[in-house]
Amino acid sequence: MNRSKLIRNSALLLSLVLLTPMSAGCQNEARAAEAGVPNTPPTFSEVSVHDPSIVKDGSTYYVFGSHIAAAKSTDLMNWSSFANGYKTPGNTIYGDLSKNLAGSFAWAGENDSDSKGGFAVWAPDVFWNKDYVNKDGSKGAYMTYYSASSTYIRSAIGFAVSKNIEGPYEYGGTVMYSGFTENEAYDKDSKVNKKWTNTHIDELIGEGKLNGENEKWFNADGSYNNQQYPNAIDAALSYDTKGRLWMTYGSWSGGIFLLEIDKKTGQPIFPGKDSSTKDGRMVDRYFGTKIAGGYGKSGEGPYIEYNKSTKYYYLYVTYGWLGADGGYNMRVFRSKNIDGPYTDSLGQSAVLPAGTENTEIGNKLIGNFLFEREAGDPGTGIGYGYVSAGHNSVYTDEKSGQMFLVFHTRFPQQGEAHELRIHQMFMNKDGWPVVAPYRYGGEKLAKVKKDDIAGDYAFVNHGKAYSGDILEPQPIKLNANGTVTGALEGKWRKNADNKAKLTLGGQEFDGVFLRQWDPVSQSNVMTFTAVSEKGESAWGTRLADLSDEQVVANVAAGLNLGDTSRVTADLKLPTIGSRGTSIAWSSSDEGVVSSSGKITRPEEGQPAGQATLTAAIVKGSAKKTMTFEVTVLPYENADLTAHYAFENNLSDSEGKFADGSVIGDRIGKEGGKLSYSAGVQGQAASFDGSTGISLPGDLIQSSSYSVSLWVKPEQLTTYTPAFFAAKDDTHWLSLLPKGGVGDQTMVWGGSASWYDGATGVKIPANKWSHLAFSVDEGTLSVYVNGERKFTGTGFPNLFSEGAKGTFTLGANWWDAAFKGQIDELRVYEGALTSVQAAELAK
Repeated sequence: MNRSKLIRNSALLLSLVLLTPMSAGCQNEARAAEAGVPNTPPTFSEVSVHDPSIVKDGSTYYVFGSHIAAAKSTDLMNWSSFANGYKTPGNTIYGDLSKNLAGSFAWAGENDSDSKGGFAVWAPDVFWNKDYVNKDGSKGAYMTYYSASSTYIRSAIGFAVSKNIEGPYEYGGTVMYSGFTENEAYDKDSKVNKKWTNTHIDELIGEGKLNGENEKWFNADGSYNNQQYPNAIDAALSYDTKGRLWMTYGSWSGGIFLLEIDKKTGQPIFPGKDSSTKDGRMVDRYFGTKIAGGYGKSGEGPYIEYNKSTKYYYLYVTYGWLGADGGYNMRVFRSKNIDGPYTDSLGQSAVLPAGTENTEIGNKLIGNFLFEREAGDPGTGIGYGYVSAGHNSVYTDEKSGQMFLVFHTRFPQQGEAHELRIHQMFMNKDGWPVVAPYRYGGEKLAKVKKDDIAGDYAFVNHGKAYSGDILEPQPIKLNANGTVTGALEGKWRKNADNKAKLTLGGQEFDGVFLRQWDPVSQSNVMTFTAVSEKGESAWGTRLADLSDEQVVANVAAGLNLGDTSRVTADLKLPTIGSRGTSIAWSSSDEGVVSSSGKITRPEEGQPAGQATLTAAIVKGSAKKTMTFEVTVLPYENADLTAHYAFENNLSDSEGKFADGSVIGDRIGKEGGKLSYSAGVQGQAASFDGSTGISLPGDLIQSSSYSVSLWVKPEQLTTYTPAFFAAKDDTHWLSLLPKGGVGDQTMVWGGSASWYDGATGVKIPANKWSHLAFSVDEGTLSVYVNGERKFTGTGFPNLFSEGAKGTFTLGANWWDAAFKGQIDELRVYEGALTSVQAAELAK
């Protein structure tokens, strides 16, 4: 069998639908046939593997990731999962997970602190080690180096081995600990004594492998010095050019470190004593050589690959926080030596000095972006983009030399849902990697014609800054005479078969031209990817050749406000269309619907409002108008169906539904202790942070419903629900006193895409607040203290007649339970009127 390790030596409110012009599509396909791109559309099968590490076994590629996720593919495009997560016993990868990895779990990762009630096994790296000596004396095994973690600093790295890449893997040992303290100490919800003698360090000292403990590991109060030393997670293994094996690891905290590994045993070869490198970097007796980061700045998921053509080692790390709003972004450094020093294209060291922000350090590969599909653009949906793409590995094909960047990413307007992505990478003339703008679809780097390059482009410079913000493209034109005009001015040229050189905004970018499959227009398009001397990556994707008149006609054809005969929520009216086209709106009756799309609903019993919206579409000298007849429906009072008053019981005072029942701090968990205390009206239910209430499964069976309650949080924790309702564990809504969008009170919905109904309000702790929301055939309205603070369309339809759901107060399947009081829960058929919502809040 050929075993080869990779060579490393917010909600859409407007529907816009338009098909790609046939002429542009045919033109693109003809060009693609000459440029190494398949004429048939590529197919993809998606999987979710967080923190993916790639390895190839024979003709099959494998990725292994956090939470014991794994998938395989023969073409890097169509993936199938084969792991079963944390299931135990019978775990696909580890067999009896709890027993097998007990050596690591004794320190962290099982039913302990942040992993209370479950497991936290993260970011494995799998590779074939031909030199490993198995228990039976035979040589060669697949090795997985995994992380077990309980807090942001208390973690352990262990390894397990198997002759079969798909497992099961047998525990081989725990090789690294972090988060230990000088004296006896315990974390919240933990029985683990963190004193350093409860790791293997004292054994290593006894064996003469370390010359004692290092007092610098500890702060003055005896706690772990995480400003200087690492969190022991995110291990990645690499061979150097002499065949020696190394492990790089670390996350945030004190930075990224490197240790040599004994190929026969899988155990680290510890330095034994403290020293420093020639360039002044730390070499710790236990943790090894510091190669990046430090002083609490972000930086995790390290990965080292040696490139034979450039003769450099490349260190990839990810900055930021992994959540959708955390600005996760990949950086790269390089060195002639595996142990550094690693620097970026400006010569800046990957190792941070004290008091230094990392924003400008490291060549940035990908940040948050969205090639937004405006009115008149081809395709469907919001466009193409990523948010918080990161924690990558790299695969280089030994025969073809093709390089692939392997990472997970989240997506604009889809919350925390994430998927695996593979993009090709190329070395530019200066030996720095550049990433293809679109995912790998079978294309190859080929000769391109200058005539096929000239044209209009959507351009994104990923820059260096990072946050939750999403970059939008700028329009530029690569003219046939070699100039660049549009949002940026400069010049461009093609060198050799496909080398790209652009001067834009005073910066020089070097990279490649490449034809790729655009999933939005469903056609092959010319692209470029390049990096500047500052380490800023830039992408361009070419647009079809169209006149201003054609663009305006496409915008007019693409404007679709949905069903305007039954409007109940504000309309989002686009003011910019395809390629910067201007769209100006006017209304025949601002009292019904304004030129900005804001509606005024008549009160109950009043006739519906009628108005005409007119869109004036202009690009250059081309003009066109479109009209839309709008009917705004009046309010209708919602009908009360259930009322839980919590007068020392969990009964429905309307007598239509069964009593609620007390549960533990998660759905499906027993326990919990509910009490009653003075509320807004009479008594209220009091929650202690480990208790929830389960409500009848038929509480809501409609696509038009409302929920009203009073809430007095004793403490506010992110994602803790006051009210929770679900069709299943992937289709749900949660009324959050403190949500994940700027800590705002919100209704959060989860389905194929995630929905943020953020109110712009933060309700206080230890004070009664009234919350209510209505869902009316996809329109969500959220009220705080009787005032409507959010309205949006496109909310998922979760419930239907005859189908049972899951309904709770104070608890869900995942997050911390509610602590405080809840009173006067009311459930309605239909949407609340503004008058009803105001009355309920009195």
